[in-house]
Amino acid sequence: MIILEREQSYVMVTQNDHAKIAGKIAQNCKKDYFFELERTPEVLLAIKEHDRGWIELDTSPVWNDKTDKPYSFIDYPTELKIPFYKKGLDEVEKMSKYAGLLCSLHYSSLLQDATQSVVKEFWNEEKQRNKRLSKELGLKENADKNETLMYQLDLLKFSDYLSLYISLNEPGDNKRNHPFFQNGFPQLFLFVTDKPIVAHWENLETVSLSFSPLKNELEVQLPYKEVLKDQIEKKGILEAYKDTTLSIRKVTFK
Repeated sequence: MIILEREQSYVMVTQNDHAKIAGKIAQNCKKDYFFELERTPEVLLAIKEHDRGWIELDTSPVWNDKTDKPYSFIDYPTELKIPFYKKGLDEVEKMSKYAGLLCSLHYSSLLQDATQSVVKEFWNEEKQRNKRLSKELGLKENADKNETLMYQLDLLKFSDYLSLYISLNEPGDNKRNHPFFQNGFPQLFLFVTDKPIVAHWENLETVSLSFSPLKNELEVQLPYKEVLKDQIEKKGILEAYKDTTLSIRKVTFK
């Protein structure tokens, strides 16, 4: 779950809904920014489905007693989410081996510096998946040495970050950017001369980019639930979340 805390509420976005927006962002990027155009549908599939492992987890939000807040994707217990990561990656691989390889590379990169034994085991298993899929796909290099795959992985991560930007930040507020975006997006592309792409709220519904790989303006619809804190106190996080009406926020990228 992606969570933005407000004074009286939590704005909660499911990982899968966020991933769908990432997919729309990538789908609207200029064709010039895709290597190996014949792989484009599989790259887009990977971006759209990269958070499949969270679908089941996000149906039942969990309260973090230590922080006195709902668990988000950032602090969700690792030992609980790893099995769902595996499940999601298995499902994507069944849809497309190439998409499965990209998603595996994505999750491997997120956890490569972790020290927990369960994470080390997961990382080693994904490295084996990477080698197996690279061989089955007839790739000449290992996945992490393949320049095309690494570029496409950055495209996945950029789309992911841009979708996260509108989920983690207060609309229209450029003064309190989430730490993820303090220095722009971390992905560096040759088409922007290796400078970070920076996002900026123009108003409550419009985000401009210092450099945009998009074909034209793109409007997306972000589903979210604004769960009131007093309802959580009365009912608990699970019931309060289920009883909250789903809302839609429109955002245009320029």
